[in-house]
Amino acid sequence: MHPWRVAEYYTVRSRGTLQILSRLDIIGRTAELARLFGIQFFDVISRGSQFRVESMMLRLAKPRNMVPVSPSVQQRAAARAPETLPLILEPESKMYTDPVVVLDFQSLYPSMIIAYNYCFSTCLGRVEHLGQRGAFPMGCTALQVPPAELARLLERDQVHVSPSGVAFVTRDCRRGLLPDMLEEILNTRIMVKKAMKANKDRPAVRRVLDFKQLGLKLIANVTYGYTSANFSGRMPCIEVGDSVVSKGRETLERAIRTIESRPEWAARVVYGDTDSLFILLKGRSRSEAFQLGEEMAAAVTAENPDPVKLKFEKVYQPCILQTKKRYVGFMYETADQQEPVYDAKGIETVRRDGCPAVAKILEKSLRLLFTSHDMSVVRRFVTRQFEKFHRDAVSTTDLLFAREYRGRASYQPTACVPALRIADRLLRADRRAEPRVGQRVPYAVVYGAPGLPLIELVRTPAELLAEPSLRLNAEYYVSRAVAPPLQRCLGLLGVDVMTWYAAVPRRLRLPPPQAAAAAATISRFFAGRSCAVCARASAKPVCAECVARPLETVLALQGTVRRRERTVAAVREVCAGCCGLPPGRSPGLRLGRLSGAVESDQRRAERPGGAPPQRGAPDSGRLAAAPEWTGMTSTEGTAGG
Repeated sequence: MHPWRVAEYYTVRSRGTLQILSRLDIIGRTAELARLFGIQFFDVISRGSQFRVESMMLRLAKPRNMVPVSPSVQQRAAARAPETLPLILEPESKMYTDPVVVLDFQSLYPSMIIAYNYCFSTCLGRVEHLGQRGAFPMGCTALQVPPAELARLLERDQVHVSPSGVAFVTRDCRRGLLPDMLEEILNTRIMVKKAMKANKDRPAVRRVLDFKQLGLKLIANVTYGYTSANFSGRMPCIEVGDSVVSKGRETLERAIRTIESRPEWAARVVYGDTDSLFILLKGRSRSEAFQLGEEMAAAVTAENPDPVKLKFEKVYQPCILQTKKRYVGFMYETADQQEPVYDAKGIETVRRDGCPAVAKILEKSLRLLFTSHDMSVVRRFVTRQFEKFHRDAVSTTDLLFAREYRGRASYQPTACVPALRIADRLLRADRRAEPRVGQRVPYAVVYGAPGLPLIELVRTPAELLAEPSLRLNAEYYVSRAVAPPLQRCLGLLGVDVMTWYAAVPRRLRLPPPQAAAAAATISRFFAGRSCAVCARASAKPVCAECVARPLETVLALQGTVRRRERTVAAVREVCAGCCGLPPGRSPGLRLGRLSGAVESDQRRAERPGGAPPQRGAPDSGRLAAAPEWTGMTSTEGTAGG
């Protein structure tokens, strides 16, 4: 009936796609990487890192009359498995209030390849095979080293043996292909970064140079992986890969011994991970930590061959080392830095498999702990958040999990996966509603009948909005989602978060009459009811104490109405802007799946019940909860109680 709408739809969609490509500069970035790697434009998008390494490596191999090996699947399967692991120390799990210096080796594995001439073309094989007259296995193929040639190399001291027991010729005998390639890449990247600094006032040129240096960094970091990809690699050689890892491990161990052997530093390594060291300087000030960190980096760099370099990276004070690859702290990168930067690795504040409320509460708790050094402040904040869960005062959008949907064929028939269960429900309603493979499916957990499996309690945001009688499962969110991450961090200080939760008072929550009539399970009869003015527990909309003060009560309720009207108007303005409508015009349509957060805010502002406002404070819903979770100062955590 309206063919112009189809044309308009595809016009808008095409224009949006072009705007996305332009904003992200996909064309320019891909073209620059194609020129850098020497491959076709589409190969940058469709091919992997091994293809890029080969493209650059073969351009250097051809002038040297070298031909790459093309092993079969059977040859790859018959090759030896990797035997060496990088050095990852188990951290001393605790909170450190003294400075912790972080030192990091710059491009450790490429530096090992360059410094010790590790390459396919310089490898002589394992030491136990040397001296044999026949061929012996190496990588996916075989190698033969004449004993006379080996004796000549040993006489000239041109053989280097890696810690994994593999022999290589030194650079004065033959320059390896990989070392030359990586050395050229790293030197070019340094030149490109200098050119970026010289073109600060030319954003277009700077953007192109940035793409180039990122591509060079990528190719340098994946070259080691090319040598050790024994399952799907195109030319794996475990002897080379193990030698790189073992030499990097030996370099890190030698750095630890050097740092801990100097009595004037009085330093102790509390954690190490592949190419980085965490060094505790007990009793030192932050300014002394910066000075000693630079001295340590210079001393370790001096005892290693070029281009191996240990860099001073940052100072943590205070910090928590939880376990391997999981730590958090206040970061200082320069000696004159006054305000710290919150830096977390591996914990729930930077993970995507939890709900936003977990990340916000955990980050705010750690900030309060680091700034106040007072566990009572943290406890007051955490218990207040627990109370909010039981008052239904937490925004629904902050309680949504989002897990990746892998497609029906990727799950077992009996799999109990929330994303799969939601996809089944969507398919029963509409065959076209199945999520795409790789799409994150949002869901929440609600109360249900006693004994009902947890998988039956997951609901989509649309289902929550369509059925107001559903209540989010506060017990699940606190005990299974929020408390465990807090316990993993605060438990290192001897705190039991579940004891805090056990002391939180539970409120009897009576349902409004219309919800009670429609309730189908016993859990729904405990829907919340608090005074709309003072937020105290009450069986009536306004408690007797507030009824006794009619003037204050009327003013408070009028203020609440005004705030909610402004919220509804702001949400509708957002909807109109997304729909491309002029200001003041309502979209007049049902919001889609992607706008669930906006619709949740609108429903929350329009409903008569819901989270009651605090007296003299804004609505205790989503807008009021966010500043408390994301605040920076300790005064916010100490207010109230």
